[in-house]
Amino acid sequence: EVQLQASGGGLVQPGGSLKLSCVISGATSGDYAIGWFRQAPGKARDWVSIFFLSDGETHLAEDVQGRFTSSANNARNTVYLQMNSLKTEDTAVYYCAGGGVGDYRDLQWLVDSGMTSWGRGTLVTVSS
Repeated sequence: EVQLQASGGGLVQPGGSLKLSCVISGATSGDYAIGWFRQAPGKARDWVSIFFLSDGETHLAEDVQGRFTSSANNARNTVYLQMNSLKTEDTAVYYCAGGGVGDYRDLQWLVDSGMTSWGRGTLVTVSS
């Protein structure tokens, strides 16, 4: 069973940066994706990024492109979300999630229903 733990949230001023970490415990088999999602107060959960462990292929939601990046450590047991140029609208609880990929990388399927393991969230507050 894969377990995930997100950390690194906090309070930051607009324009600032934060780096979130998602520690992966347990064995991931095959092609495995780690996603970052966020949920702002009173809003639905949105996806932020999808990162494929095997080769580092990364997809970012349109509203964070150019500001956020995702990467992993050499052991591929921690995935990071580097967030730069933060805006007040980035305030949310951020979650990391993981799921195995089928025969091909269907991003929409992963976002909608493909994540089978979820970690507890970490709160990011962007405020002056």
